[in-house]
Order: sequence, then C-alpha cells, then structure tokens
Amino acid sequence: MIELVLGGARSGKSGYAAQRAEATRLPVVYLATAQALDEEMRERIAHHRAERPDAWRTVEEPLALAAALAREAAPGRCLLVDCLTLWLSNLLLAGREEEIEALIAALPALPGALILVSNEVGWGIVPENALARRFRDEQGRLNQRIAQLADRVTLIAAGLPLVLKGAPR
Repeated sequence: MIELVLGGARSGKSGYAAQRAEATRLPVVYLATAQALDEEMRERIAHHRAERPDAWRTVEEPLALAAALAREAAPGRCLLVDCLTLWLSNLLLAGREEEIEALIAALPALPGALILVSNEVGWGIVPENALARRFRDEQGRLNQRIAQLADRVTLIAAGLPLVLKGAPR
C-alpha cells in the first residue's frame, strides 16, 4: 500500500500523514529527508521530532532514499517519508538526480505500508530564477509519477483532507 499526501506549506500534510501512519497500527519507521544546514531548519527539525511518537524509529536520509526504503521496508511495518520536497531539493543541489529513477523503480516492490509526504508547489507565482523554476517543474513531475504508483493520494488544504485517488477511509 502506497499513499501520497500532498499539500502546500503549513497545510497540515505532515500531521495528517502521521495520523495515517498511526491508523495502520503497525510499527512505524519515519524517514526524514531534511538537513539541518541553518538554525531555522534545526528548529523545524526539532519541532518535528518532538511531535513524533516515542515508539517510532527515525532514519535520516537526505539523498539515498530508495536504498533506505529497501533496507527498512518489511511486511507488517509502515514507513513514513517526510518529505519528498526536501529530498528533491537535496538531490538537485547535490547533482544526484539519478536517485529519482531509483526511487520510482523501488516503490512498487516494497512490502508493507508506505506513506510519502510532498509539497504541491505549482499553484504559486512563476519563480524568478532558473533553479527555482527547475525545482518547481521537477517537483510537479515527481508528484505525478508517485501519484500514478500510489494506491491512495490525498490533498491537504487548510488542514482538511481531500482524497484524490483511492477510497476514503
């Protein structure tokens, strides 16, 4: 079971994804993709850590997500990836775009439950620089590819879920 949870900044997508992971009643492994490169990001990461249940195990993986998922996936386990947006940013800045294809190839074979969180970034203004436009385009393409593979896709807006694909539960 693959679920994609999409939303804008501060839409409630991470909280919703955490609720979905808890609802599986499976042991949860939280795969964090953020890197603490400045004080503001360190504070964000600390906030996310504080909100996670103590029983969840955390794996930090900013780049090699497909390999980490393959290592951690197991029947009877839920993996929660938060988030694909930061992961894609990391890849683009590191010149490791091949990791996208590795992820797409790995997803269909993973056992257990998988919840992926990603930002919907295409609803705003057109970015003024080439890197930001490339990121916006690549994020949109990644979201589309993951949505095609997913059993369920949920869009979060103002904290409210809208199921786009798959049966509501």
